[in-house]
Amino acid sequence: MEKISSFKDLIAWKEGHKLAVTIYEITKAFPKEEIFGLTNQIRRAAVSVTSNIAEGFSRNSSKEKIQFYSIALGSLSEVQSQILIAKDIGYFAGERYDSISQLTITVSKLLNGLARSAQSHPHNT
Repeated sequence: MEKISSFKDLIAWKEGHKLAVTIYEITKAFPKEEIFGLTNQIRRAAVSVTSNIAEGFSRNSSKEKIQFYSIALGSLSEVQSQILIAKDIGYFAGERYDSISQLTITVSKLLNGLARSAQSHPHNT
């Protein structure tokens, strides 16, 4: 097992980063009138996932780490809700929704694992 020396080494962050980049790519095609609406909200929520993973990683106490990983999970739930809305109003096709939704599930599982690890091994995450 490789030593994790940066938040960028965390698989949860890597997958969250992939999600954020994907969200930015798909929202480029959203209607221009959404730039301050759904486009902005979903982008901010997606970026918040990786930002809170990074901030949690930098914290020293397991309690603080878990708090930031929990915030990341909350932001991820926002993304899940917002991509469903975007699909239902016709901003992208069902297949695209399915792949993004699957990525959010992967990130969720990884984040939950990260939080469990922080709780049981406070000096290793």
